[in-house]
Amino acid sequence: MHQNIKFLNHKVLFITPPFTQLNTPYPATAYLKGFLNTIGTTSHQADLGIEVILELFSKRGLEKVFARVEASKEVLSENSSRIFRLRKKYLQTIEEVINFLQDKDPTLAYRIVEGDFLPQAKRFEQLEDLDWAFGSLGTRDKARYFSTLYLEDLGDLIQEAVDPYFGFSRYAERLAISAKSFDELLSALQAPPSLITEMMWEILEKRMKALKPDSVGFSVPFPGNLYGALRCGQYLKKHYPHIKRWMGGGYPNTELRSLKDPRIFDYVDFITLDDGEAPVRLLLNHLNGELEIEKLKRTFIRKEGEVHFINNPEIKDVPQRETGTPDYSDLKLREYLSVIEVPNPMHRLWSDGRWNKLTLAHGCYWGKCTFCDVSLDYIQRYEPINASILCDRIEEIIAQTGQRGFHFVDEAAPPALMRDLALEILKRRLSITWWTNIRFESSFTADLCRLLRASGCIAVSGGLEVASDRLLALIKKGVTVAQVAQVCHHFTQSGIMVHAYLMYGFPTQTAQETIDSLEMVRQLFESGVLQSGFWHRFALTAHSLVGLNPSNFKVKIPHPDLGNFANNELEHEDPTGADHDLFGDGLRKSLFNFMHGVGFEVPLGKWFETKVPSTTIPKNFIIRQVENAGAFKLKDQTRIVWIGELPDLEYLEDESFCDLIFSGKNEDFALELPEDLALWIMSFLEEVNYTQPLKSLHQIRPSYEEQFGDFQELMDSEVWEILREQGLLLI
Repeated sequence: MHQNIKFLNHKVLFITPPFTQLNTPYPATAYLKGFLNTIGTTSHQADLGIEVILELFSKRGLEKVFARVEASKEVLSENSSRIFRLRKKYLQTIEEVINFLQDKDPTLAYRIVEGDFLPQAKRFEQLEDLDWAFGSLGTRDKARYFSTLYLEDLGDLIQEAVDPYFGFSRYAERLAISAKSFDELLSALQAPPSLITEMMWEILEKRMKALKPDSVGFSVPFPGNLYGALRCGQYLKKHYPHIKRWMGGGYPNTELRSLKDPRIFDYVDFITLDDGEAPVRLLLNHLNGELEIEKLKRTFIRKEGEVHFINNPEIKDVPQRETGTPDYSDLKLREYLSVIEVPNPMHRLWSDGRWNKLTLAHGCYWGKCTFCDVSLDYIQRYEPINASILCDRIEEIIAQTGQRGFHFVDEAAPPALMRDLALEILKRRLSITWWTNIRFESSFTADLCRLLRASGCIAVSGGLEVASDRLLALIKKGVTVAQVAQVCHHFTQSGIMVHAYLMYGFPTQTAQETIDSLEMVRQLFESGVLQSGFWHRFALTAHSLVGLNPSNFKVKIPHPDLGNFANNELEHEDPTGADHDLFGDGLRKSLFNFMHGVGFEVPLGKWFETKVPSTTIPKNFIIRQVENAGAFKLKDQTRIVWIGELPDLEYLEDESFCDLIFSGKNEDFALELPEDLALWIMSFLEEVNYTQPLKSLHQIRPSYEEQFGDFQELMDSEVWEILREQGLLLI
């Protein structure tokens, strides 16, 4: 049980400020609401991001936008002028388009794809590449893509003429990213409110009147949420000065750990770090007058004009098994928008459909990658949950939301826990669709991937980073390129899509290594073992092993002094590496082509504006690694599981023989066997069925050998091969 837990008579309103995703809520407030449920504390939550979007992109909202544009004396660009001239068409269609993107009016797809229903501006210029980029899209998908371009056109107008800080998944992000000084943010906060801020305030006011909370907590996961949170805090201080405001989330966890500027406390009263459960519980105790302020945990306050950090060492964090099931009630789950933004298979998953977010394990079980913030608690402290609790939570969330899609948001999902979860999903006969992030480690055998697919896994994403064995070792990734190729092959063969995070510009990376990495990526796509990818430029963060020990990686930090506000990404110099600025465009352009199955024959140098070295990687390197991968090494401890349906046994005219009738989803299959062997296989499959506790080969072998002889002979036989095809897995 929780430490010293008692009922808290304190009503909380959790807010995710604009903007995050259009298609699904960010889960932090649902996690905290779920935890407060376990201690009997009332809470509500609101995603102001989707609510502001729906207000802005309504007929009423666009009328306000066009009125602001008309009243402005600024000269519009040619594109914005066109959108303004077409304003009647936008006002006529906006609410129908939003309904369509909310899956409330699917028949509208037929009109949208005809091409003459939506007004079109600059974003539609890319339509000439539609078939090449997407292939043959279905009507509904093509209509959603057109509708997304339509919204982006309007977004361009809003950003140019109404609010320069606007972005569909971020708001004023530039002001918050590694903002060493609070000055620029303060200047923006003191400026007159924009139309978007006014809309946000109106929605906030409705929530305050309806819910009458005792305090308001802001979840700020990204830099693009900070400005909205502080604007809300500004409004609450003016209109509800008695209500305390507090903030936590990914942004303060990474950017504000060395906070010294007290001015942010004009907008919030408390800032918590890392896992929120224990700090929030203590904070609510304090706000109720039951706990001195000195007893808070991982919390910044302003005292006598200075910033103080309070961290009560007596209180431990809440174990993951006791945090409760995330609670998505209050959120307008049917109002989110399914959009198609870019022709990238994994990015489509992020933006399309409503996904319930859940975590398999706290932290990262690997925790060694030198570019990652491994010194921070949310990565450093690894704590898994067992599969039974996870499935309990899955079932509770399905009952809450009516949605069966799950995105497990782990840093890297542990293979053993994924195996146990998959088996528990099968045991409970749950029908869900899920995807997650992994490490490309050898534990992901072909059979484990088949098991994951059977449980509903449709995609995984993982960090290949720099596809160079020297750099992977320097990063301490714990994998090799050959290993990544083999694991990708296992996932792909099982029907699970694979997305690779790719990195360039790691310290000491040479031009040759960059081109060789690109060749590895080209071959991964050409061989069909990789379906999606994205190149990131290396960013040096203060909490990574590179940031903590730059000299170990031959990196120079020209301005090591921290600012008094946000500190995370560090400017750095890589004197021994290549000029990494030369490669970004070529890497992205080539990847775009590879993802769509074209450009494999183009010499790598053609993708770049400057001369680059030729690759030193053999043309068949990846396919050779896939084909020459060693067979799975069986051990006595290897577990064996049958994931198919149990067969029926039918005696033949010659009663010494039987048919085992296997019923797959698509067809039946009969296996004719001697009676004694058929009966043993029936008993064997019942014993290793996924509904039973896992058995090892060592446990199975004796019963066969007592009747028939060497078990290896069975494993070398056609019967064993057929059983493997039908669903007998070695994991």
